[in-house]
Amino acid sequence: MLLAIDCGNTNTVFSIWDGETFLATWRTSTDWQRTADQYFVWLSTLMGARKMDVQITEVIISSTVPRVVFNLRVLADRYFNCRPLVVGKPECHLPVPPRVDPGTAVGPDRLVNTVGAFDRHGGNLIVVDFGTATTADVVDDDGAYVGGVIAPGVNVSLEAFHMAAAALPHVDVSRPDKVIGTNTVACMQSGAFWGYIGLVKEITARIKAERGRAMKVIGTGGLASLFAQGDTLFDAIEDDLTMHGLTVIHEYNKDNE
Repeated sequence: MLLAIDCGNTNTVFSIWDGETFLATWRTSTDWQRTADQYFVWLSTLMGARKMDVQITEVIISSTVPRVVFNLRVLADRYFNCRPLVVGKPECHLPVPPRVDPGTAVGPDRLVNTVGAFDRHGGNLIVVDFGTATTADVVDDDGAYVGGVIAPGVNVSLEAFHMAAAALPHVDVSRPDKVIGTNTVACMQSGAFWGYIGLVKEITARIKAERGRAMKVIGTGGLASLFAQGDTLFDAIEDDLTMHGLTVIHEYNKDNE
């Protein structure tokens, strides 16, 4: 069995893949101080609650938080007796290398999303990921990552707004009933919701114009479904895009050992 791990700035996702489907997926907060032993106890407890009797023999990791990788490597070595593949490291190969400026380090999550999206939808894509940052990644016709856009994430923006303006409350992201808010919370929710819809529409339109071709827009990340309610932003929404990309990269490396 393969354990696929996607470590983001806010959350870390663990999924068990049997070669055909994900048997289980769990999410925890990202904490660089969490030890390999703590990860194993947490995973074992969850697997026991599901009465899962599986043997993990392979591990692949994508992490935007470098300090977390060490303990995840120890987890794989100590408890699963394997050397994990780590996206972005020289020993982990991609089906098509990224084409960006020399010396540029591309976030592993963006590379994995590119691979997963190309596997499911082919080339000429814009992958919009609503995470700690809101990113738009461009996938060429052969599946190569060729650049993109990074903007502050929705929740990060709202938290910064709250921190910078003491009189403004912390609000959750939701679709408001009306554009024109009649109280402070409604005004802030409208600004966040419709503001980010405008951001995504403008960025994707400009990417398409710059590329000069038809492109599909794929939404992913926890808030993709919410923002899809406000407009026709996406041609498809993929909730498990990153985890799928990890399985594709793992299989590619196995086939090319």
